[in-house]
Amino acid sequence: MSAKNSSSAKSPSLQNSTTAPASPIAVDLADRVSTHILTVVGTPVHYWEYAAVSPSAATRTIVMVHGFRGDHHGLERVVELLPEHRIIMADLPGFGVSPAFASGKHDIPGYGAFLASFLDALELGPNTVLLGHSFGSIVVSHFVAAHPHRVYPLILVNPIASPALEGPKGVMTKLAVFYYWASAKLPARLGNALLRSKLIVYVMSVTMSKTRDKQLLAFIHGQHHAYFSGFANRDMLLESFQASVSGTVREVATSLTLPTLLIAGAQDEIATLPNQHKLLEILPQGELVVIDGVGHLIHYETPQPAAAAITDFLERHPAP
Repeated sequence: MSAKNSSSAKSPSLQNSTTAPASPIAVDLADRVSTHILTVVGTPVHYWEYAAVSPSAATRTIVMVHGFRGDHHGLERVVELLPEHRIIMADLPGFGVSPAFASGKHDIPGYGAFLASFLDALELGPNTVLLGHSFGSIVVSHFVAAHPHRVYPLILVNPIASPALEGPKGVMTKLAVFYYWASAKLPARLGNALLRSKLIVYVMSVTMSKTRDKQLLAFIHGQHHAYFSGFANRDMLLESFQASVSGTVREVATSLTLPTLLIAGAQDEIATLPNQHKLLEILPQGELVVIDGVGHLIHYETPQPAAAAITDFLERHPAP
């Protein structure tokens, strides 16, 4: 396994996909970030390291795992508010600028195997903090269940507590299943056009956003238009989507014996609040922080309370 510096964090195709209005909101991490490429399970994975501004005895290394159709950009507003910690984020294989797996499936076991090799390659020990957002919450929770004592502690943002086909949004999920299936089966040009449709991306963005702040909305739309279509190919996207709507944190909750923080949005229609409370009940050492006025986009809309919850949690659960 090898690592080297990468000169760019974005591919030209991603740079040209932004069509949303410009927003005055910006993330400034230039003085903290370095970019790298690491060959993991035969795949050259791009990852970003954000150094701690003033390292101390309390400084932790946090590995963050992004959600479905996201990449490392999505969590950077939270990273910006955690200057006391060293943070590492990869574009998961098949997303962002990381190519698809050279072999194997883009599902929960596949991404779990990637995460194990990624941590080992970077020589990150058992005091590493692991954080997953949305689909990333499924990946990291299943990884921790399979590798107890490998990390400490665990943080789940907008955690997927129940199958997406259940509950009030089940019909919409079935439509999404058909959308991804049809996009994979159509002729390549038509299928890719459907998956990268600016209109569909915009509708998705509007649906998930809860804020009424025009500047913040412009930022969210800009992020989604820039990065939501950054995937390697239709087949891997279908595999990972099927995993995202069938897998849950709940499946492995009782095996998560380490302190686990759930950060939930009160208006989340994907990872609903009642299901977060049910998940909390079966976690051996679970804690729940609910943020009002936000849904499934905590990382964009309410990074301040999310970062505050993470800071407080880590202060109460220092490295053993």
